[in-house]
Amino acid sequence: MAITETETERPQGKEVCDKILAEVGKVVVGKTEELKMLVASLVAGGHVLLQGVPGVAKTVMAKAIANSTSLDFRRIQFTPDLLPSDIVGTFVFDQKTSDFKLRQGPIVANIVLADEINRASPKTQSALLEAMQERQVTIEGSTLKLPNPFMVLATQNPIEFEGTYPLPEAQVDRFLMRIEIGYPSRAETIEMLRRLREIYEWKISPVVNQDDIKVVSNLFWSVNVDNTIREYIADIVEATRKIAGVRLGGSPRAATALQTAAAAVALIDGRDYVVPDDVKRVASHVLPHRIVLTQEAVLDGTTQATVADRAVKSVKTP
Repeated sequence: MAITETETERPQGKEVCDKILAEVGKVVVGKTEELKMLVASLVAGGHVLLQGVPGVAKTVMAKAIANSTSLDFRRIQFTPDLLPSDIVGTFVFDQKTSDFKLRQGPIVANIVLADEINRASPKTQSALLEAMQERQVTIEGSTLKLPNPFMVLATQNPIEFEGTYPLPEAQVDRFLMRIEIGYPSRAETIEMLRRLREIYEWKISPVVNQDDIKVVSNLFWSVNVDNTIREYIADIVEATRKIAGVRLGGSPRAATALQTAAAAVALIDGRDYVVPDDVKRVASHVLPHRIVLTQEAVLDGTTQATVADRAVKSVKTP
């Protein structure tokens, strides 16, 4: 897509990312790489599953990204009694007009935070599938287009299983990345405590607007991916299917996700071409949640992340 003269005057790739990271840094200490992956996913039009124990700033990161970009933000707290209509909306009877009117659900926003997504039933979780894949929702036969950009950020606690429902494989596969949010370092914890008042005051202002994000998203499609990079990605995905203990390896969607994520990372790093290191960098976020292990491998202590790492290391770098 051609970029007009007006659009070229807007902040591009790296500049947009740097502005967002600087603003989000007011309330999030460290986590620079994780935040870059969030921005890359936003630029690429992908969704992200944030996984980590409580208290590691998963929700804060999602909200800060939205606030710094002036995008419309909605938060949905997933609970066992949440219904699909609570997410997508429903028709309600208006007594004044004696007619049914559409009441839009919180899914109609640019950035939707699905907090503790695995606490809702599979029926409710499935309400996100159409939105994530088609960028639209169907409400009692009526189709409603979702805003552009549109991104689902879901959080889940990988430790607590009581009262939770595992996400269906089809839904997990719709997430471009699964980002593991770990504990901060000792130095980061001390810095967080030093800036506690600033964090609580939450003085985050929009530094880029919706048009800036759209322009960068358009530039995303002009990032050059050499055929050797495509072959490298295909070899990595095939390697995930051949490792012992793997019941289901990477699907074709895993390959497209690897290229998409690598191109987005290249763009926010200020390049218009993908290098092998971009693929390696995103592989740990793109591949693990798409790998299904056998029960024996799980009992032996094998993890999805270790399988993804083995697959990458088993393929010669071009």
